[in-house]
Amino acid sequence: MRNTDQARVRFDRWTTRSDFQCGESDGILALPGQRLGVVIAEAVGTMSYTDPYLNTTTMYEYATWTSPLRRLDFGATQLTAHWNADTPKGTFLKVELLATMEDGHVDDWVMGIWTFDDSELDRTSVNGQINAYGEVDTDTWSSETGHSMSAYQLRLTLLRHPGSRATPRVWQIGAAASDVPTRTTVPASTPGPATGVTLPVKPYAQYVHDGQYPVYGGGGEAWCSPTSTEMVVEYWGKAPTADQLAWVDPSYADPAVDQAARYSYDYGYQGTGNWPFTCAYAASYGLDAMVVRLNSMTELEVLIAAGFPIVTAQSFTLEENGRYASNGHLWLVIGFTDTGDVIVNDPAAKTNAEVYTVYPRRTFENVWLRTNFTKANGKPGYSSGGVAYLIKPHDKGLPDVVDPRNPSWPCDPWG
Repeated sequence: MRNTDQARVRFDRWTTRSDFQCGESDGILALPGQRLGVVIAEAVGTMSYTDPYLNTTTMYEYATWTSPLRRLDFGATQLTAHWNADTPKGTFLKVELLATMEDGHVDDWVMGIWTFDDSELDRTSVNGQINAYGEVDTDTWSSETGHSMSAYQLRLTLLRHPGSRATPRVWQIGAAASDVPTRTTVPASTPGPATGVTLPVKPYAQYVHDGQYPVYGGGGEAWCSPTSTEMVVEYWGKAPTADQLAWVDPSYADPAVDQAARYSYDYGYQGTGNWPFTCAYAASYGLDAMVVRLNSMTELEVLIAAGFPIVTAQSFTLEENGRYASNGHLWLVIGFTDTGDVIVNDPAAKTNAEVYTVYPRRTFENVWLRTNFTKANGKPGYSSGGVAYLIKPHDKGLPDVVDPRNPSWPCDPWG
């Protein structure tokens, strides 16, 4: 019997041609060559899609790909998917989770409707998905009490206008399945391999954009996820072009952050905090971008020591943070001090010069790795239990996973 206090995590992805050929294709072609992914070879049917925000109904033709069944050696209580794709204008994709529960029951859950271009279709999570076995909250599937997932598949539906030669191209799809016990604290860790390491990441402050583009969340407090992600994108030498930024008011500073906010905005969630949507935005620059759930500070340090800045998700009280409280905030970990405290580019600042922040190690690991806490008003609060964005160039290999029994990033360093 396992220790009920131990978190279980399994990260899987499909990204090579052989990976995709192992799945079930209906009208899908796995392209030859490295990291080219899958496209529509021949449409297998047509369907109408009603955009609930634009109030338009349009016919599309489609093809599908379904992953092999991934059996878990634990009962997962949460899963977050991710995908990396090109979606030319007039195309989009739907990502679904086929969850097999502990009693053999199977449900189909929509994990996202995604397109980069937002001129004729609004990307969205799908609200209202809940039954006796589970529910989807924006970007994460969770089981209901007493149930768990024993196996799953991911299904891609690629869509385009009938008769079009355009096609979405998906070169990576994956998921982090997990069972993290309810916890308000975690054991204290000791400084590890990233002690004294600081990665040179350009800082961006989200409050520079306060009040900008209310249609995409209005900047300020709402833009922590795209601001943190844009820092990583530019660390890897990528950035939007002048043509791509032409829509941004030229008087606005740091327009790349506005770009990140617009093109990761989830019209169903009505915000920019959708984890896989933000990673899909980062992947539009050709990067590998994944939602992961890390098990420990050691894992975070291994990645930082290997040169990967990591976006982490956490919640905290004013007393814990010292400057502000948040029910859900993302920031970018860029290093560790000589004493093991955590160096963060925290976008919750009014100027770029104020972004660099050092958080006490013990405070950081608790607010990030716990699942539950008590707010200042006495009401329950929830944190991510170790959720993070891992964004990297494809040609930069990952370090070995720390715990092969709980692989929280790809075991294959290249894919």
